Amino acid sequence: MRLVLYEPDIPQNAGTILRLAACLGVGVDVVEPCGFVWSEPRLRRAGMDYLEFAEVVRHRSWGAFLTERQPGRLVLLTTRGAVPLPAARFEAGDHLVLGRESAGVPDTVHGAADLAVRVPMTAGARSLNVAVTAGIVLAEALRQTGGWPGE
Repeated sequence: MRLVLYEPDIPQNAGTILRLAACLGVGVDVVEPCGFVWSEPRLRRAGMDYLEFAEVVRHRSWGAFLTERQPGRLVLLTTRGAVPLPAARFEAGDHLVLGRESAGVPDTVHGAADLAVRVPMTAGARSLNVAVTAGIVLAEALRQTGGWPGE
């Protein structure tokens, strides 16, 4: 299981996601360009001292990611997802793709996804924070696949 950050905009969210991944033993792929300068001090504010434990692979573009990535399905987490989270079935090798905070992902990324999952929300709510979404969906994916640390 891996988290994929598609052109992240906000270093605090990226840092939070790196901390989440480090704590749960999940790798992270970062698809560049980022909307901020990738630097440890910016990420450390949210990631704290967990960043040294995060397994991060940076890719210069979406095309490079598709060529270089590990095997597994692309599972896009999106408000436009056809499958609500409670109905989604995850596999241990899945790549959970998170879009930019400001714009999500382009149609080419939607088109490449093997599965598009959305977190159900109350009427009128537009979206969750990307780091919150990562935590919710990753927890369910690890539960389904027996991927929690120590299991």
